[in-house]
Amino acid sequence: MKIFVAGATGAVGRRLVLLLTAAGHEVVGLTRSPAKADLLRRIGATPVVADALDRAAVMEVVQRQKPEIVVHELTSIKDFDMRNFDRGFAATNRLRTVGTDNLLAAARAAGVRRFIAQSFAGWPYARAGGPIKTEEDPLDPEPPAAFRRTLEAIRYLESAIIGETAVEGFILRYGSFYGPGTGISQDGWMVNDIRKRCIPIIGGGSGVWSFTHVDDAARFTRAAITRGAPGIYNIVDDDPTRVSQWLPALAEAVGAKPPRRIPAWIARFVIGDAIVFMTDVRGASNAKAKRAFGLNLIWPSWRDGFKRGLGDPSRA
Repeated sequence: MKIFVAGATGAVGRRLVLLLTAAGHEVVGLTRSPAKADLLRRIGATPVVADALDRAAVMEVVQRQKPEIVVHELTSIKDFDMRNFDRGFAATNRLRTVGTDNLLAAARAAGVRRFIAQSFAGWPYARAGGPIKTEEDPLDPEPPAAFRRTLEAIRYLESAIIGETAVEGFILRYGSFYGPGTGISQDGWMVNDIRKRCIPIIGGGSGVWSFTHVDDAARFTRAAITRGAPGIYNIVDDDPTRVSQWLPALAEAVGAKPPRRIPAWIARFVIGDAIVFMTDVRGASNAKAKRAFGLNLIWPSWRDGFKRGLGDPSRA
């Protein structure tokens, strides 16, 4: 089967390409950077260089390659600024709107059968009701102002793909990534900040997070290529957990001192609406995805994953 992976050099994309080529699939990897073409060749993909925001270029490469499946893993997070969240996600939001439109149009024109796209499970869910959300639960109707544009882009991506009639549309809502190439890795930005004690527990640390190891993200994405019915799926681990539990455990796992604790009213002056990440967000259930794709997880809980899954096994 021929599979077109947009975002093939990202943390999930690279692992997905390796899984697909090992299974005998022909993989075409889209990158905007000519310098990354050699990386794609090394991991077994045929590189194509184009800007996902350039509609004509995307139409040309997809129609020329004629894949059966398109996988949309495009993100571009340059600056993770908690107070100015939307500003840090501006490029990713363009990829989730304009980039999605371009890939969908190209997929229709090329006769693509199935379209799979990355979304997010966690803070986009409504901050009301129980701590664990399913795919049937609503997204936040009144997101904090600092996140509004990012949630609008997520809504746009999901509605465009689920509403598409020419292809089978799959939305994979991943949890917070950890593992090689992510912010939660041995040399990732979040781990570095935790070592500096820059990430505190705010208030009671009652926000609930769901995590996804990048290897599990890649495995479930591969499964969605041949299994399951079109729709939305939470791709998360079995163990959604409060910040007050996972943050000290991550600090211990990376040899850092325990995180500081600060009252919510003080934190609001520093990071504004972003305190909801630590106090109000909800986790997600993976029951639907495990049934549909017939998979269990390599890392069913962050508890073991933080201890053993942050490094790259290929370098061990």
